Amino acid sequence: MDRAYRPLWIALAALATFAMFFVAAGLAGWWQPAANEQPIGEASRWCERVSDGVMREPINTLGNLGFVVAGLAMLLVLAKDTRTGKQRVNPFIGNQPIALLYAGATIYLGPGSMLMHGSNTRFGAWADNLSMVMYILIPWIYNLAVMGRWRDRTFFAAYGAVVGGFAVGYWIFGAGLGINLDLFGISIALWLISELLYRFWSTPVRWLSGLLGFLVAAIFGIGPHTIFSQPAEHWWVVLFWLPALTARSAPSSQRNYWPWFPAGVTAFLLAYVIWTTGVPDHASCNPDGLYQAHAVWHLLTAVATWCFFRFLRSQHRRELESQSPAR
Repeated sequence: MDRAYRPLWIALAALATFAMFFVAAGLAGWWQPAANEQPIGEASRWCERVSDGVMREPINTLGNLGFVVAGLAMLLVLAKDTRTGKQRVNPFIGNQPIALLYAGATIYLGPGSMLMHGSNTRFGAWADNLSMVMYILIPWIYNLAVMGRWRDRTFFAAYGAVVGGFAVGYWIFGAGLGINLDLFGISIALWLISELLYRFWSTPVRWLSGLLGFLVAAIFGIGPHTIFSQPAEHWWVVLFWLPALTARSAPSSQRNYWPWFPAGVTAFLLAYVIWTTGVPDHASCNPDGLYQAHAVWHLLTAVATWCFFRFLRSQHRRELESQSPAR
């Protein structure tokens, strides 16, 4: 076996094992559905009618194959990098740990969400939310690692601690972790805030960067008035300044933002708009139709993961004349 392709073969073997488990569990009827899921024959929370077959929501489940294809394509690209001996100054080029983590997390978005839409169980919801958090943590924690001058082991320790804490907290306390914290949602804001700092690092920008979080929250329907009128419920806004506290210096590398970063953001925002229509009380919901908005959400967000992968691969060392941090 070509060592460069070993991660790809491992991923394929893991997916084959998952597929066997998934089909076996489906044929056995899965197990007790979650309390917030609809019974067989009714429209699910995501519009599609609940089936008594192997998959409770077949179209929404199969839409997650987009993540599997995207992640496997990433592993193929990384293997080719390694085989051709591309320069490895960028941790997203070649079979390097952070690149493999990103590709692996992208792949797991598929099975994680399949377990939710395929089984409608509490375990499935846990696996789905865990997969989303495992993916979204990578870019912003990596940005903090770059600007905080962390070693790789510090990055992985921080990432593992947050993932582990979320996994336990979600299982025991549910989506808000018992403290009204939507870790996936706040991570979107932290990614964009940390990306702002990565691109425009300076002391003033560092301490003003948290304000961007309020704009991100507003885009997703939580305006400043709501936040400040209910401060105890929205305490998490203080986390908007986490990148400022950690990003102690300008990055020694830079990225090419065009075209992949805006392409990824556009794909995600379009997916989100479509996601809002994939609910039973929306006028466009047809529980028995082949078109399911939630499945399209999966496919478009899979496209976004690929775009961000290409964006992160554009990272390169700054030119000598721009090495010194902006002031």
